[in-house]
Amino acid sequence: MNNLLYITGAGVSAESGIPTFRGNDGLWTVGSINYTPQEMATRNMYENDPGEFLLWYFKRFIALKNIKPNKTHYWLSNKRLITQNIDGLDRKAGNKNYIAIHGSIDKLVIFDDQEIIQKPIDANWDEIDKEYLHDDLKLKKVLLEKFKIPIKNSKYSPEKGVSFKPLVLLFDEIYTENFRFNESLSWMENCSKIIFMGTSFSVNITNIALEIAIEKNLPIEIVDPNPIKIQYSNIVYHKMNAAEYCNNSIS
Repeated sequence: MNNLLYITGAGVSAESGIPTFRGNDGLWTVGSINYTPQEMATRNMYENDPGEFLLWYFKRFIALKNIKPNKTHYWLSNKRLITQNIDGLDRKAGNKNYIAIHGSIDKLVIFDDQEIIQKPIDANWDEIDKEYLHDDLKLKKVLLEKFKIPIKNSKYSPEKGVSFKPLVLLFDEIYTENFRFNESLSWMENCSKIIFMGTSFSVNITNIALEIAIEKNLPIEIVDPNPIKIQYSNIVYHKMNAAEYCNNSIS
């Protein structure tokens, strides 16, 4: 059984020092002064208050840009992999063709309608001078300039075909080919087993994968110290973290 598909979540990157999203200290517990994370991480916020959106995004995620892969990322580097993580650690570990289904912090696209296929470009976050990092007003201005956000009717507003947008899937956006969605479906449809590692099953892609696996009666493995129980018989639970699983696995 060599056509395995791994689907990973935030638990895989926790050992690298990246907080999970929904834990007690998770990234989704920290908003801005006026908005919750679920309000901030939206296309609506980017369109209506791009300065606040970019400042929140930069401070929550770009601080992670220098974090290094852990042993699990390297173990997965030659595996067929779909990750929900946007940290880019699988790429840094050497995986050449994994699918980052929610995007990547090191890539930008031109702002446009969601369905328009984009060619990602490097974000080049190091262009932002460190002297701005502790001055929110200056940092916001620099980010608005970097993302080419013009002023319209006395307020900043992104312009389609001109402005940049982070290549990340926001709460009010849909899976498109910019995130290799159809390819990920093909991988699910044609695999022999799906192994879920470090995911809370709180996002659509894991639900889609479960539906496909159940429909095709594919074997499933769930790797998590406290795994969510699934109403499905063809399943094996590994009550351990991803690193322990990799150390014990012969896959």
